[in-house]
Amino acid sequence: MAIQKLSSKNQIVIPKEARRAMGVKGGDELLVVVKGDLTLVMPKPKRYARTLQGLAKGAYPSDYLKRERCSW
Repeated sequence: MAIQKLSSKNQIVIPKEARRAMGVKGGDELLVVVKGDLTLVMPKPKRYARTLQGLAKGAYPSDYLKRERCSW
């Protein structure tokens, strides 16, 4: 874990290990998501559809769709 100081211009330096892990380099765009006390910094996806693909996999039981259709 690296500790960074916020500059007088409200800038921080992302540590080399973090840049490598995210696969970003100078000039790349990053997303900053704030959820309450938590702030997430991640690379901006080139294709949102591919990033979201399979995100909900396993969220529902395997027979969920069949049961929902039968309930109509």
